[in-house]
Amino acid sequence: MSLAKATRTVSIARHDGAAAPVVRDDAIAAEEPLEIRVGGHSVAVVMRTPGHDRELTAGFLVTEGIVRRREEVLDLVYCRSDGGNPEENILDVLLAPGATIDLARLTRHVFTSSSCGICSKASIEAVQAQFSPIPVPLVPRRAVLATLPEKLRAAQAAFDVTGGLHASALFDAEGNLQVVREDVGRHNALDKVVGHAFFAEQLPLAGRVLLVSGRVSFEIMQKALAAGIPAVAAISAPTSAAVEFARASDQVLVGFLRGERMNVYAGTLAG
Repeated sequence: MSLAKATRTVSIARHDGAAAPVVRDDAIAAEEPLEIRVGGHSVAVVMRTPGHDRELTAGFLVTEGIVRRREEVLDLVYCRSDGGNPEENILDVLLAPGATIDLARLTRHVFTSSSCGICSKASIEAVQAQFSPIPVPLVPRRAVLATLPEKLRAAQAAFDVTGGLHASALFDAEGNLQVVREDVGRHNALDKVVGHAFFAEQLPLAGRVLLVSGRVSFEIMQKALAAGIPAVAAISAPTSAAVEFARASDQVLVGFLRGERMNVYAGTLAG
């Protein structure tokens, strides 16, 4: 991610105990709306950190169950203003000839109405009607998981500057970092990771471990399942709906991952 896109500089008054504040410049995380269109039809507006917008859009459509295969998408292009200049906050998905999608599924926002998730068995069953449980559960090694937070932290370039961005990172079963994305929205960061895999034609992401920098909600687990990710770990805590969802979907869910210390909420670990 370009730091120029991901950050903004503002003037602040810094108080450090002295009688008078010090006026200085401060880098903050950028947050702007992105309108997602499909074939010219507006389907969603997300508040995101600019950068990797194509991945964010593709990942959003994949995790909402709207697009499944790379061949369904011809291109993703920024719309143009009346003056002919690209509108960098409006991205249009051009479908391949013959591709059909259910736009109504997006406009209803059935499964994503809350950042904390939806606590009900019916909601879990509805999601799994679209995305089947993990067919081959993963059994991650504790020693591998213990190394992941440090690797993620070392890759958070925008967080180092602003202190205000979430991150999602994808690792293989041996703990090798494959991709990391940052965003002001934890769900956006994950969608960017899924979008990266979509363009690389790597979906489903069997045998991978997802590490997120914040808490794990129902929606995070839903999006991970949509991408075929069998194991999710978090620096922070999961919600009750996330735990229920992970257990029903045969996903591993680990929270409070702090080196050798971790809580296993679903699935099992090796070693």
